[in-house]
Amino acid sequence: MGNRLYLSVFLVFVTVLLSIFHTEQLQSSDSKTLLRIQQQLNFPPVLSSWNKNTDFCSTDSTSSLTVVCYEGTITQLHIVGETRALLLPRNFSIDSFVRTLVRLPSLKVLTLVSLGIWGPLPGKIAHLSSLEIVNVSSNFLYGSIPLQFSLLSHLQTLILDDNMFSGHLPEWLDSFPALTVLSLKNNLFNSSLPDSLNSLENLRILSLSHNHFYGPVPDLGRLANLQVLELDDNAFGPRFPQLGDKLVTIVLRNNKFRSSIPDEVSSYYQLEKLDISANTFVGPFQLALLSLPSITYVNISGNKLTGMLFENLSCNPGLEAVDLSSNLLTGSLPKCLMSNSNDRTVLYARNCLETNQNQHALPFCHTEAIAVGIVPEGKKHKRVSKEVLSIGIVCGTFGGVAIVALLFFIIRRESVKSKIKNPPTKLISENAASGYTSKLISDARYISQTMKFGTVGLPPYRVFSLEEIVAATNNFDSASFMGEGSQGKMHRGQLKDGLLVAIRSVKMNRSYSTQDFMHNIEQISKYRHRHLVSVLGHCFECYLDDSSVSSIFVVFEYVPNGTLKSWISDGHYRKSLTWMQRIEATIGVAKGIQFLHTGIVPGVYSNNLKITDVLLDQNFVAKISSYDLPLLSYTRKVWTK
Repeated sequence: MGNRLYLSVFLVFVTVLLSIFHTEQLQSSDSKTLLRIQQQLNFPPVLSSWNKNTDFCSTDSTSSLTVVCYEGTITQLHIVGETRALLLPRNFSIDSFVRTLVRLPSLKVLTLVSLGIWGPLPGKIAHLSSLEIVNVSSNFLYGSIPLQFSLLSHLQTLILDDNMFSGHLPEWLDSFPALTVLSLKNNLFNSSLPDSLNSLENLRILSLSHNHFYGPVPDLGRLANLQVLELDDNAFGPRFPQLGDKLVTIVLRNNKFRSSIPDEVSSYYQLEKLDISANTFVGPFQLALLSLPSITYVNISGNKLTGMLFENLSCNPGLEAVDLSSNLLTGSLPKCLMSNSNDRTVLYARNCLETNQNQHALPFCHTEAIAVGIVPEGKKHKRVSKEVLSIGIVCGTFGGVAIVALLFFIIRRESVKSKIKNPPTKLISENAASGYTSKLISDARYISQTMKFGTVGLPPYRVFSLEEIVAATNNFDSASFMGEGSQGKMHRGQLKDGLLVAIRSVKMNRSYSTQDFMHNIEQISKYRHRHLVSVLGHCFECYLDDSSVSSIFVVFEYVPNGTLKSWISDGHYRKSLTWMQRIEATIGVAKGIQFLHTGIVPGVYSNNLKITDVLLDQNFVAKISSYDLPLLSYTRKVWTK
């Protein structure tokens, strides 16, 4: 019995020793990892206190350096270097650095700010599968966000500010169901925003300022917890975003918004800051914004907002700054904004207010309001409703077309009768091969000249090199792939001058040489019209042995707002097109078809036009995207084999 007791005590003693030894080994391993991180970061001043004898789990925390341990393992690492830190030396390896980091598998919080880290972020950082907070701002990281990041399913905060990240914002953002903070400020991202953003129902802060994002903002109305939205200095637009009602900060400054301000914004009772300056917002300025219970900052300068201000208008006493400059406001400046308080800044120049301080004359604002489609308040009784105006335009247009067609039929019939009675003594054949008359050719030239006004801003048609095509699509990266149809694959690209384009690529067999296609180039270069997706150029890739065409690349202008169908189908967007916009799109399609039929010689008739073939550009101008290109007529033979 005594022997058994002694044996039990001995086993317990050995177990405790092994446990202590194991813990010491873990701590020793983590210590070596931290010292290795210190070395790889080139011994920054913030880590000057670290040495072989440092008890990392017992060091005092500061705002620049924090190490937190739990049960003998490091769970938080917080390192903030000096502001404007220089690049780490050339021998720094981001891959080696991340391999060192993943030796701390229990990390939940990783903050590496202003340390001069450079290079593309390796995907192996996802091996830290417990990460909840990642902040690597103010470094020199570049490239795209690695796909492996989507494996960090526990991620709650992602801050990549002040780096050089580029490319597209990934579609797999919905892989972070717990994400509350997404901040990508001051980078080089260049894409539209993915619809997956509206799946981040826990998101509280969305900051995408100072990038090259463009296009409409996805419906964010489902993000009921969103409090901060910062989208300034991009190319978003044209509509004001659909948002929840818990916003505290809305910053849309310096974008391409051209809509009115939705009525619901004046009911955002938690709103403290609203900055929509340097856009082209139109319609009435909602005076209720100045009296919201939490509002402290309002900046609407540099827009086309109208409305009449009144002296007795009420304001929130907590207002600290109001900028109403460069709009179309009339009336008198409210007394509540004319407070002598030194704590408040109020700017209101370049409106039409009843004050002598740098204001336009009243007719200026009335004229400008009419120019952007807004009737001033004093003339509302003379305004015709948009619906009536739209119906009038449509009826007038179709009526005019019917009259012209009738007159053309009568004149042509009389002409035929005249020719039968008095046959010409001399037949003149002009362009007999195609059978088109000189009058039609003359008309086509006239139409082509008048339609050039609709393609201002597009470069002339040219031949692209294969190197330009590869560079524009990032070597046909999967992120640029837009889809595939009967006429090949379509990729999104960006030329060296920044112009966004769509590139169709088609594989060919060896039966066609470049000479087979050259006679069609002149014809394709004429396909320029406000209501067509214009062709900007082409590129041939040839076999080296016999110079036959192996691939064709056709470069089109890029149309950012998607298909007409997506804007009129229920449920795709919170707000569909207005009645006026639908009428304008219909007229635009008709003009595009007219150009295809009569604006070029020979005309293009064999088009199976569908609503999905009509795209909308950034100004919601309708453009036909599917029409027969002679250059691609050979591809049908190849695809059907």
